[in-house]
Amino acid sequence: MRFFGRRVVAFAASLALSTMIAAPGWAQPPEGPFAEVFAQMAGRLVGVVVNVSTQAVAPAAKPGQDTPQNAPGSPGAPLDEFFRDFFGDKGAPGGSAAPRTASLGSGFIIDPAGLIVTNNHVIANADQITVTLSDDTTHQAQVVGRDAVTDLALLKISVKTPLPAANWGDSTQARVGDWVLAIGNPFGLGGTVTAGIISATARDIHSGPYDDYLQTDASINRGNSGGPMFSLSGEVIGINTAIYSPSGGSIGIGFAIPAALAQPIIEQLKANGKVERGWIGARIQPMTDEIAESLGLDKSRGAMIAAVDWASPAEKAKLQPGDVILSYDGKPIERSRQLPRLVADTPPDKQVKLTIWRDGKEHETELKVTALNPNRPAPPPPDPEKPKSPAAVEALGLKLAKLTPELRKQFSLSDGAKGAVILEVSQNSAGAAQGLRAGDLLVAVGRSAIANPEDLPPLVSGAKKHGRKNVLVRVEREGSSRFVALPLETS
Repeated sequence: MRFFGRRVVAFAASLALSTMIAAPGWAQPPEGPFAEVFAQMAGRLVGVVVNVSTQAVAPAAKPGQDTPQNAPGSPGAPLDEFFRDFFGDKGAPGGSAAPRTASLGSGFIIDPAGLIVTNNHVIANADQITVTLSDDTTHQAQVVGRDAVTDLALLKISVKTPLPAANWGDSTQARVGDWVLAIGNPFGLGGTVTAGIISATARDIHSGPYDDYLQTDASINRGNSGGPMFSLSGEVIGINTAIYSPSGGSIGIGFAIPAALAQPIIEQLKANGKVERGWIGARIQPMTDEIAESLGLDKSRGAMIAAVDWASPAEKAKLQPGDVILSYDGKPIERSRQLPRLVADTPPDKQVKLTIWRDGKEHETELKVTALNPNRPAPPPPDPEKPKSPAAVEALGLKLAKLTPELRKQFSLSDGAKGAVILEVSQNSAGAAQGLRAGDLLVAVGRSAIANPEDLPPLVSGAKKHGRKNVLVRVEREGSSRFVALPLETS
């Protein structure tokens, strides 16, 4: 097994296994009882892993348009830095008017009656799905349900005799350094077993709102997608889904959806064929040390509300931009990305308690979670703003002016946009480092809305009097808002 750099790996099990030291660049292979553990596991578990192959009609490309095989983000092409769809696509031979594509992936049986878990991207757009069992028998599969957000899918095949099935494990107990086995169908070779360790937990690869991946150095390649990651107790603790690779081949950085996230989704798909998620309508952003200091928080924690959706549970509970959610339904929020998953896992119509940070102290509130609806009606248009005389003010390295019809037209701002428009950002300033630019709207300082540029200097002075090193400003661009902590000049 290839390791990059010098690493020491220690493992202790009930078999009284000895400590193994990894030499520079290479790990010592398991020997004696430890090797027997892997061999026994592989022999027992390979039967629950299946190969998944699909057939689909390839849509015709318009002149000058990328085909599905080379379009960015499509199967067979890199997904930014992460080669996510690594199960491989092969164009059908021949020159027929309606060419077909084939793809290969993996899956695993979770019910003796023929229920199979795989990745959604393995079966996306397929009109024919074939499952090959470990004894080389093939079955046509039907889709029970799929969830594109978490990249999970549940298939069903008809069988006359019960199949061996895998058991879910507790991925929340997985530790960095724990040994794992991956079994799958790399490059269409059939049941292939690889071993490695968990390299990291709770990894965010920016593929979706609920990223919480287990990272492993077990060899994972094209075709492993949808296959299981087993703990040494023989339980599924992850679903191999993505790899990091500049070339598309394994370099020892793979990612698996943890069982703690996958199992509830699969249970919903099994029961309803779809997933229903909770929603509160609070758009959040990550906390930083500078933002925490500007708010008087002891450390960077919680999820900061950047915007509140119209007619949402958050709005009805009177949550506001600038509030920091410290706990949700009794669970503390240490990192902002914990909150979306907790909300999504909440059953609609449940009343939950929140602890929020506002005006330098904690407050308790409640709201009723509703079901996520991507097709929510848009809010009514705001009343037109009466034109006012412009004024320019310089503060915090920014030159700001009152919105006028001319400035709205110049910066393509909507009639409903409010705040002070940024005309210039000083070079080498903190605002420039934060990516602020001309045309952005400064809509609030802390919890105080900005209607005129003249509102800014008194608020900055007030922050200095309270001993703040940073002042929190809310900036809006193209309808999206975020908070930025800007340092105050020391006098």
